[in-house]
Amino acid sequence: MAKITTDMIIADVLNLDRGTAPIFIKHGLHCLGCPASSMESIADVSVVHGMNPDNLVKDLNEYFEQKGE
Repeated sequence: MAKITTDMIIADVLNLDRGTAPIFIKHGLHCLGCPASSMESIADVSVVHGMNPDNLVKDLNEYFEQKGE
């Protein structure tokens, strides 16, 4: 099963499972295809967007847990 952490790059999480895209969007991260998504970690983008990265990581990990990966 994938374990998502705040130091993971957004594109890497999306490459694990494209089904995570709606979770990123729910948290206000709409530019998933922009070049920054392949370089910025969840923690980095959280600072830029003024969000709590732990909430996003929690939702992502719950998604993977439900899938049983």
